[in-house]
Amino acid sequence: MTTRKKPLLHGHLDSLGSFPIPHIGDRRVRLYKPAVKDPTRARPVLILFDGQNAFGDEGSFAGGWHAHRAADKLVPKRVCIAPWLVAVDHGHERRIDELGPWSAGKHGGLTPHLADWLADFLVPYLRSRVPILEGSLGAVLGGSSMGGLAALWTHFARPDAFGGAIAMSPSLWFGGRRIFRDLRERATPQFSRIYMDCGVNEGRGAMHPIAESMAIEIASRAYPMRQLKFVTDRRGTHSERAWKRRMPAALEFMFRHVP
Repeated sequence: MTTRKKPLLHGHLDSLGSFPIPHIGDRRVRLYKPAVKDPTRARPVLILFDGQNAFGDEGSFAGGWHAHRAADKLVPKRVCIAPWLVAVDHGHERRIDELGPWSAGKHGGLTPHLADWLADFLVPYLRSRVPILEGSLGAVLGGSSMGGLAALWTHFARPDAFGGAIAMSPSLWFGGRRIFRDLRERATPQFSRIYMDCGVNEGRGAMHPIAESMAIEIASRAYPMRQLKFVTDRRGTHSERAWKRRMPAALEFMFRHVP
C-alpha cells in the first residue's frame, strides 16, 4: 500500500506598492507569505533582486525562478524555516546601474544607494508588516547574475542589516572583477552565511572559474561548512531555467538551522 504525500499548500503574494528609492527611482515591491500554520511566528526575510523574475513566468523576461514554490517546500521540513520572500523590481534599462556596485564605463555605481535603502527603510518597513526574526539571519539577500553580484556585495557592505547572501551565477567579472579587491578591504561579517553557484557552461566556460575563485577566497576566511556552500552545476547555463532548478537547494542551505 502506497502512502500519498500531502498536497503542497500555497501561500499568498501581496503587492506592497511602489516605493521611491533615492537616486534610483520608483520600484515595485511584492511580498510572498508561505503557507504556514502559525503566521504570527517570526521568520527570516529573503529580499530578492530582479523582482520581476522572482515568482511566476508572467512579467519576467525568460521565465521565473518560482522562489515561492521553493519556499513552500520548506514548510514541512523541521530543520528549515520557510522565509518571507520580498521581490524588488529592477528598472529595466537601468538594471546594470542599480545592481553594479561601481561605475564601469557608463554603467553601474548605484548599488550603494540601493543597499542603504534596503537596510535603512525596507527592512524596518517589513518588520512593521510581518514578524521577522531578530539576529543573524533575520534578513538575507538573493539574486542571480548582476543580482547575485549585488547580493554578495551588499552583504559585506551592510552586515549590520543582512546576515547572508544567495548569489546564483554572480557577475563577478563586472568592473574588472573589482569585487575581489573590494571584499579584501572589508572585514568578515560577525555572522555570515553564503550560498554561491555557477554552471560550467556559463559565459562559454569563463564564469565558473571566477566564481570558484571567489568561493575559495571566502573560504580562506575560515568559514565553516554550514556557513558557506559553492555548487558547481555541470549542466547549468546562465538562464532562469537553471536558477529555478537550483533555488530549492539554495533556500534549504540558507535557512537550515537558523540561529
